[in-house]
Order: sequence, then structure tokens, then C-alpha cells
Amino acid sequence: MNTSKTKDKYKIAVVPGDGIGKEVMEAAIYVLDSLGIDFEYIYGEAGDECLEKNGTALPQETLDIIRDVDACLFGAAGETAADVIVKIRQEMKMFANLRPVKSYPNTNSLSDNIDFMIVRENTEGLYIANQESYTDEGAIAKRIITRDAEERIIDYAFKYAKENNKTKVTGVHKANVLKKSDGLFKEIFYEVAKRYPEIETEDFYVDATAMYLITQPESFEVIVTTNLFGDILSDEGAGLVGGLGLIPSANIGEKGALFEPVHGSAPDIAGQNKANPIAMMLSTVMMLRYLGENEAADRFDAAILKVLNDADVLTGDLGGSATTMELAEEVKNNL
Repeated sequence: MNTSKTKDKYKIAVVPGDGIGKEVMEAAIYVLDSLGIDFEYIYGEAGDECLEKNGTALPQETLDIIRDVDACLFGAAGETAADVIVKIRQEMKMFANLRPVKSYPNTNSLSDNIDFMIVRENTEGLYIANQESYTDEGAIAKRIITRDAEERIIDYAFKYAKENNKTKVTGVHKANVLKKSDGLFKEIFYEVAKRYPEIETEDFYVDATAMYLITQPESFEVIVTTNLFGDILSDEGAGLVGGLGLIPSANIGEKGALFEPVHGSAPDIAGQNKANPIAMMLSTVMMLRYLGENEAADRFDAAILKVLNDADVLTGDLGGSATTMELAEEVKNNL
């Protein structure tokens, strides 16, 4: 991720999507606009409502917008998520999915000192396009693991650890069963590790990792894994620290980046102004760091932490009764 300021004005694609995506996006931009940075927002459509309206869940126009900006903020997609966010990642070659798992005050966190990053390969594995087909017996799906993609994501994880003062990287796989595909992942993991002798390395099977996340979550610093495993483990990580309303993510490629909360469109509470916008806000903080706006990112991050620490204005999932925009107002007031 970028570490130094690159521009005086930024073009940001804003794709609110479906359900609570629109509400949490409004809240995040409300605070973002208070940071004194010059942003030009270019809005695009995507998701279930877009499909119903336009006959496609991801119009070419939206893809073109995302290609032509400094970064993209994405809210949430409903049933069309695979046709939207997975396709954007693949089209834009956003190979790295970063999902931080961190404990915050006054949340249902399993421990007070959880703080690790899941680095997930974003372009292959079981999530490749057209991966499934029906057969006479049932259905079949291909799992694609390539040396180039896995070496790239593993090296990215080690670089991330080095640049963020992390001392350990954990490779996660299922090489005892998936001996060829995950066997290759494990082999590449230790090949790349040799380039970073200062970083401690370990590897676990994905099922063991799922247990260790519960029994010893504080022991993890950076986890690197394949697409499906990363997706599942990051949702488990959300459960460790109070829920999906607190987990942001970044999708990083060589030619673009998209930032989104890990949660979905939550149609059961959509339109009620009660969704927790913190995951979207933390995703926006990640965007600011990517753009090199570290001072603004620190201010935004500190304001969120202050609101959580005070615990006076929280949404229902955190035990409070505040609306989405009331929480946003409180964050803004604490900048």
C-alpha cells in the first residue's frame, strides 16, 4: 500500500450497491468530507437493484469509472455479489485482499489484544470465473492454484509484515489432503520466506487455524492464504472481535484499489438507519493510507476509537440505540 501523499486532489469511485451499503457509504463520506481533503466522487451502480433496473449487476460504465480513478469505495452487494465484487477484483487484477482483525473497546471481543491481518489471494482458487458446471452425476468445480499468483500474494504478505513492523507470517493451507494445489502453496510459502530471514514463519492446516483463532488469537500477526480459506477465516475473525460491523477490507492491485466492509447488504435491516457504519469507515481509513493521507487516516481512526471507547453513541449491534448517521455525527465531532 502507498505510504506517501501522491496528489492534491483525488478522484474516488463510489459504488454504494444494495441494502445497507447505501447507508454506511453515506455515513463514511459524511465524515470523509470533514477531513479537509479535496475529493471528487464519481458514482457508479452495481448489485441486485442495478440488475433489476439495467439487466446487468455490473454495467460496463461502472467498471470504466473504477478503472479511471485513484481508488474506489464499495458498499455492499446482495445476491449478485459474485457477479459484482468478484468480477471487479478479476477485471482490475486486484490480487491482494487485506482484512484486518482487531479488538476494540466495548465490543464483544474474545480478547483485548487481538490484532492481525489476513492477506487473501483474490484472483484464483475456487472463486475463479465459470468455475462450476453440472455433470450427469451432479456438479464439478475447478480449483486453480498457479505459481505466479501464489508467489505474488505470499511475497505481498511478507512485505506487508516488514513494512508494518510485524514479526511473524503464518501460511494457511490444506496440503495434507490437497497435496498438489496446496502442496504447491506450502512449497512457495517457504521459498518466499527465505527472502525475509528477519520474519518468523509458521504454517498450519486451515482447520487447525480455525481452532487456533479461537484458542490463541493473540499469537497471529499476518496470515496469508488462498481465496476460499481467506474468506472463511476472515468471517471467523469478525466473530472474535464483535462482528462483521467492525471488519474493513482492501482489494489491492497494480492498477487500482477498492475498499469495502466485509459485511453484506443485510436486507433485514436495510432502510432503517440502524446499520453499523464502522466497517465502512475503517475501510475508508484504509483508503486514506493507500492514498498516502496518513495524517487524515490517523485522525479518522482515532475518532472511531474515541467513540467506541466512550460508548455513549453506539448502534444496536454494539449494545447501543444510535442510528447510523448519529454514530457518524459522533465520529465527525471527535475528529
